[in-house]
Amino acid sequence: MPGKLYVVSTPIGNLGDFSPRALETLRSVDFIAAEDTRVGAKLLNHFDIKKPQISYFEHNRRQKGELLARRMEAGESCALITDAGTPAVSDPGTDLVAICAERGIEVVSVPGCCAAVAALSISGMDCGRFTFEGFLSTSKKSRREHLEELRTEKRTMVFYEAPHKLLRTLSDLLETLGDRPVALCREITKLHEEVVRTTLAQAVAQYTETPPRGEFVLVVAGAPQPTESTGPDEEELMAEIGGILFAEHCGLMAAVRRVSSRYGLPKNALYQKALRLYGRGGEPEADR
Repeated sequence: MPGKLYVVSTPIGNLGDFSPRALETLRSVDFIAAEDTRVGAKLLNHFDIKKPQISYFEHNRRQKGELLARRMEAGESCALITDAGTPAVSDPGTDLVAICAERGIEVVSVPGCCAAVAALSISGMDCGRFTFEGFLSTSKKSRREHLEELRTEKRTMVFYEAPHKLLRTLSDLLETLGDRPVALCREITKLHEEVVRTTLAQAVAQYTETPPRGEFVLVVAGAPQPTESTGPDEEELMAEIGGILFAEHCGLMAAVRRVSSRYGLPKNALYQKALRLYGRGGEPEADR
């Protein structure tokens, strides 16, 4: 009978956030697939867990993924952990989960910390709908294309960023999206945790003057919703056209053109409605 893959969330700073279920899972599996075995060792040593680790990260994921899957098919159970947070979120764990799904190996979630969700919850932004964008590409072309796709995104957006890349990312966001509200969540759950709620322009100014430190989650407001126009209804439009006809003795099209220009309405559609009411001569049909 095949083993299972347990996707185990680890603390993003404060070890007190590690759940009892996660601890029990790490103690019960046969082996652990870790993004960085050195980081994994610190976690295991702190909780006195004695389990073998296998390195599983971006550059060995294809080769190691097959190896891990074969071991699980043979009946062993595996816990997948990342350096911090939930595996498979901006992490190569996605591939291992996909391999297991293809082979019929059961995948079990052991939920816990996620920096993106934690930042959203304290950002003060709209959390009803959001989109997770992870790290922006370092490639100028890919980065520009990614940001252009987000120009009209109305949902709240969440990005991850390292301190040495933060200022460039803020500048690119400002240039592409315009000046938007942003919450910069730094070192969440750690000793120097901080949330700066500001705008992109103000954030660029702040971190130009004071170099940033620590890992950041950026929560950026979506594109503003277009304001709904409360212009006149059809009866009011027809009355306005009639008033112009009566006062200025002009042609019907001239009156329609004036009204359509004033309210930004399609001229031809407005003309057809006025024509049915006033006729070509500009007098109400009932009075002719």
